[in-house]
Amino acid sequence: MHLVIDGYGGDAEKLQDKDLIYHILDSYPAQIDMTKISAPVVFRYVGPKPEDWGISGFVIIAESHISIHTFPERAYVNIDIFSCKGFDTDRAMMDLQSWFGLKEIRCQLLERGLEYPHHLEVAASMVKEERRDTVALRSYRLPQFSP
Repeated sequence: MHLVIDGYGGDAEKLQDKDLIYHILDSYPAQIDMTKISAPVVFRYVGPKPEDWGISGFVIIAESHISIHTFPERAYVNIDIFSCKGFDTDRAMMDLQSWFGLKEIRCQLLERGLEYPHHLEVAASMVKEERRDTVALRSYRLPQFSP
């Protein structure tokens, strides 16, 4: 699943609070039953236009990642929660709307890994087939051409 959130009308103080964003990225994976495998990384960014500054942060989780990019002057935030494992997207939207004081959110949910095998027998069969194909490719020799 890949939940993409665009948040509008956010609280400017919260959107520029590096400590808040760090805390969200540090604690939220466990709250949605994900496995954090890195400490969050959070930066303050200043772009060429004064209104383009903001805070960007991400955390790597075993299931993929969570990222947050804020634009306090525009009262805007975009957030991605990308996971190969399902999670409560409604809860995530409500939590993030509350934490950033968002007046409006627009979300997209993309289903990822639709072809990914979820059963051991299917995965084993796929691996055997791939190995057989790899062995066949290794044993194939190009014909020799003489000038």
